[in-house]
Amino acid sequence: MRVFVTGATGFIGSAVTAELLAQGHQVLGLARSDRGAAALGRAGADVLRGDLAAPDTLREGAQSCDAVIHTGFVHDFARFAEACAIDGAAIEALGAAIEGTRKPLVVTAGLAGLGAGGRPAVESDVAPPPSAAYPRASDSTARRLSARGIPAAIMRLPPSVHGEGDHGFVPMLIAMARRNARSAYPGEGDNAWPAVHVSDAARAFRLAVEQGPCAATFHAAAEPGIPFREIARAIAAGLGLPCVSLTGDDARAHFGWFLDFASMHQPVSSAWTQDRLGWAPTGAELLNDLRGAGYFAVETPAGRSAAG
Repeated sequence: MRVFVTGATGFIGSAVTAELLAQGHQVLGLARSDRGAAALGRAGADVLRGDLAAPDTLREGAQSCDAVIHTGFVHDFARFAEACAIDGAAIEALGAAIEGTRKPLVVTAGLAGLGAGGRPAVESDVAPPPSAAYPRASDSTARRLSARGIPAAIMRLPPSVHGEGDHGFVPMLIAMARRNARSAYPGEGDNAWPAVHVSDAARAFRLAVEQGPCAATFHAAAEPGIPFREIARAIAAGLGLPCVSLTGDDARAHFGWFLDFASMHQPVSSAWTQDRLGWAPTGAELLNDLRGAGYFAVETPAGRSAAG
C-alpha cells in the first residue's frame, strides 16, 4: 500500500512513516523544507513538497496514493484558532480528493473534552463542537466527511505522546519548571492525563489504515490516566527542583494559558480500539520514559504540542 502522510517529518508523523515502511508499505510524505525532505529521503520515503495550507498539493498527494494518514498540524498556540482552521480545511481537501474512491483516510484528533461525570471516555463518545475556547475541529470535520459518504477514521491521541524527540506537552511543562525554578500541579493534582509511547501510537495508525476505509473512532491511549501530580513530581525529580501545589493566581502565573490543559481531567478507555485493531501497547510508560528518553538533557522551547 502506498500511503500519503501529512506531518511526515514531525514527531508522530515520522514515527508513523517509519512504522509503515518497516511493515512493507510505501510512503509519500509531505515536507515543507529541504531539511524535512532530506530526512524523509533518508528514511526511504518519497517526498511531496508543500504544506497544509496548500489544498492543491494535498489533493495531489491523496490522489496519487492508496490511503491517507493525516498527522500534520501547525503547532503554534500563538495562533491556535488559525492553526485549527488550517487543519479543518486540510481534512476537507483530503476528503474531497478521495471522494468516491473508498481509499482509507485516518485523521488525527485529541481527547480533550470527552466523557462525562468523570467516567473514562470511550470511542463512541462524540467530541464537543469547536468553540472559541477550543476551536480544534479535526474530529467534527472527519465526522462530516463520513456523513457525506467519505469514510474518515479518527485517531484520538492523549495529551502526552511521548518518547525520544518529544516536543509536546511534557517538554512544555519541563520548560515551565525550569523557568519558574519549581515543578507544579494545580490543586490536588488528581486530574488524570492519559498517555501513549510514540511507537505504540504509530502502530495504531498503521493498523487503522490497514483496516481499509471506515468511519470508526480509535483511542491510541496506552495508559488510561496518570495523576498530573505524579507527572509534576517526575519532572521535579528529573530537574532537581521542588514540586508544589498551586491554586488561583499562583497557578495562572506558573502555567499561563496552559492552565486549562494542566487541569484537564481526561481518563480514557482504549479497550474497543485494542480489540478492533488487535493493538497491544508495548512501549515504555510515561513516568519511566521521563527517566530514560532524554527529557532533561537540554532545555526544550515551549509552545509546541503533538496533540491536544
